[in-house]
Amino acid sequence: MTGEIFGALAVPAALLAVALLLLFSRQEYSEPLLQGIEQGGRTTLSVFPALLLLSVGVSMLSASGLPGLLSDWLAPVGEALGIPIPVLPLAVLRPFSGSGSVALLSDLFADYGPDSAAGLCASVLMGSSDTLVYVICLYFSSVGVRRTRHAFPVAIGITLVCLLLSAALCRRFFA
Repeated sequence: MTGEIFGALAVPAALLAVALLLLFSRQEYSEPLLQGIEQGGRTTLSVFPALLLLSVGVSMLSASGLPGLLSDWLAPVGEALGIPIPVLPLAVLRPFSGSGSVALLSDLFADYGPDSAAGLCASVLMGSSDTLVYVICLYFSSVGVRRTRHAFPVAIGITLVCLLLSAALCRRFFA
């Protein structure tokens, strides 16, 4: 009960503390605050096109059913490498979408259970990999890099390494 009250009051208390600091301080804090807000707004506007393009692209990718189709094609390879087949759609979508990956992980847990081989492998994959395409798009666009050269192939290679290692580690430690 106390934790709920503390959690509910934490943000208003922080805002009140900042307001009181700005009102009763002898130093000028409003100018740096306004400069920070202005710089944050410029950064937001500079990365907005990349975020919009990425969001639309990920939505189209998920709606097209391509991750499921790719995982069906990759099933024989995954089986030969010891990767649980239910993890393959997650491995295909993980570099592109964090929220889509979490939704797939939730479905995988509901279907197979979190303690199954697929659930454990998916958990390790989610913890060891990142939404690399998102990171490439956002960070490179924020600093003005237009030609990413080898970043995307390396990102896909890292995702494959994460997938192979997560399957191998789960077989080794949780079999």
